[in-house]
Amino acid sequence: MDNIPIENNEISLKELLGKIKEWYNYLLSQWKIIVFAGIIGAVLGLTYSFMKKPVYTATLSFALEDEKSGSGLGGALGLAGSLGLDLGGSGGNIFTGSNLTELFKSRSMVEQTLLTPVNYQGRIISLAEMHIEINKLRKGWEDKPKLANIQFLPNANRKYFTRVHDSVLGSIYQRLSNGGLVVGQRDKKIAITTIDMSSGNELFAKFFCEALAKEVSDFYVNTKSKKARMNMAILQKQTDSIRAELNGAITGVAVANDNTFNLNPALNVRRAPSVRRQVDVQANTVILTELVKQSELAKVTLRKETPLIQIIDRPILPLPKTHFGKIKGLIIGGFLAGFSVVLVLIFRKLLRELDI
Repeated sequence: MDNIPIENNEISLKELLGKIKEWYNYLLSQWKIIVFAGIIGAVLGLTYSFMKKPVYTATLSFALEDEKSGSGLGGALGLAGSLGLDLGGSGGNIFTGSNLTELFKSRSMVEQTLLTPVNYQGRIISLAEMHIEINKLRKGWEDKPKLANIQFLPNANRKYFTRVHDSVLGSIYQRLSNGGLVVGQRDKKIAITTIDMSSGNELFAKFFCEALAKEVSDFYVNTKSKKARMNMAILQKQTDSIRAELNGAITGVAVANDNTFNLNPALNVRRAPSVRRQVDVQANTVILTELVKQSELAKVTLRKETPLIQIIDRPILPLPKTHFGKIKGLIIGGFLAGFSVVLVLIFRKLLRELDI
């Protein structure tokens, strides 16, 4: 067979070093362009640092009450259950762990929080109105008739909101949830949840963080204790009814005794109404005693459910802030601009070498 020469495409170390030196000399010859671009980038970075407003972060931490702490009521609740009465107790585990975190970030909780009244610059307005003012959103609404006169009054009823109201609240919710609101556990081993709210306005960050915690706490408590409150109301109604029956029976006994005063012993049949009333008194007394016991157990169960969220740390003014520093702006702006120009120069040289 004829010997076919094999083409060697490998590059030697000497050629590699030569290529590197060639590129180095090329970039060095363009140092004026690179330095000029770096200066322009540094100026732009410095300008951005002046324009960029600081961001304030309000932090609130809380702990969820451990339901196991109420285990001492187990015997009492078990007795109530054996009597065929459900006293409620816990609302289940629907709002624990990640579910509770999602509850804080849910649209319904955030939007309801935005309707909370706050004292801002001597006026009582909602957080939604405060957000609109500090972000100067109304300037962009001047040429939109539907938005020009829209208002979000404190504690307004959502069922009376129009489509425009819902749209604006939804837009604010998106801005807050995507950029400012962070809820979660910093350490999985510790059962403490932290709410971080970041905003360009220090007061808004603080007000919103506290209002959200209160809104979710109230909703959580009402949901968890709803069954207990319903049972307590039923028991109270039954207790009042039996007490009225007992009072009526006692009065009936007295009336029957008055009617049979100095009655002829031979006419015992006329004593029957008095005896029947006494039986009613005894029966109602037993029922009322049991209902009072169950009512007290229901009250204890309801008290067990609150408070379910214990605040540990609240945001305190002045809030910690982060800002884009001037030196940071100079360095990052200059580096990015210079690096971009180097890439452009390399790309342009490659195109020339390939005759494109």
